[in-house]
Amino acid sequence: MSIVACLAMLLGACSSDGGDAPGRLFLWKVSDSNSSVYLLGSIHFADSSFYPLDSVIEGAFAASPYLAVELDVSDESVVSQIAAQSAKYAFLEEGRTLGQVLPAGLKVSLDSLCRAWKIPSDALDRLKPWAVAMSMQAVGIQYLGLNPELGIDIHFLRQAHAQGKEIVSLETVEEQVAALAGTGAADSVGVYYLRGVLHEIGKLDSILAGYVRAWEDGDDTYFAAIMEKEFTPEGESNPLLEREILERIYFSRNRKMAEAVSEFLEKDKSVFAVVGAAHLVGKESVVENLRRRGYKVVKM
Repeated sequence: MSIVACLAMLLGACSSDGGDAPGRLFLWKVSDSNSSVYLLGSIHFADSSFYPLDSVIEGAFAASPYLAVELDVSDESVVSQIAAQSAKYAFLEEGRTLGQVLPAGLKVSLDSLCRAWKIPSDALDRLKPWAVAMSMQAVGIQYLGLNPELGIDIHFLRQAHAQGKEIVSLETVEEQVAALAGTGAADSVGVYYLRGVLHEIGKLDSILAGYVRAWEDGDDTYFAAIMEKEFTPEGESNPLLEREILERIYFSRNRKMAEAVSEFLEKDKSVFAVVGAAHLVGKESVVENLRRRGYKVVKM
């Protein structure tokens, strides 16, 4: 699979405080006086062991006329837009190469991983560090047997199409790609992100196993603990760069998703929303944003 294809697929990719007693699922019900929205955390890369899903989850979906997702990646035109937008932001300026941008030691580590995975190193030469990071992460996840076609969001998109439910995208392609690409961000941010991903890949199997266990147990505290450590290179923590990455990839998007859920409730729409599980944990999560708006939020 090409690097650009892996990148587009991934793009198509902190614990809760307060509220009611925690439930056993990665599912929340958000309500006002006369309507409710379900929020399900998605694992975008999964396998057959995830299915069948809990009957409470499937029941909440069945009761909702609308499905909301980050992006409708079952729509071929959306996938094409993701690829086009990714290509727009993924490449270095003419005349620059990855070797000129990366510190020598980091380039050696990347080249070593490429050799191990049989990826031609020149396939990455024109990509910006953030694009390299996301591409290598996607390849690593698939090496471990997880498949985006079995992701939880795809599972519900297929059902929604089969049942004629209306599908609503919570973001535009341009918004999501720009957030993940960090348009206008300094090279140092992308380099830091890549360093963290390469550090993570060495223990990716245990990280993913932890995420899966946390999701299956509905344990958002454990999920958040893994997430907090995930991209921090040992001995090289930079709180300012970490905050910039988190704000762009998660926090700003969480606020927009919470606003969309609030609009559903104001319009009395019964919606089943599926977003990446990382968006639903932590003090800056979609869940906590909605609690601060005064909605009743119950973990199922």
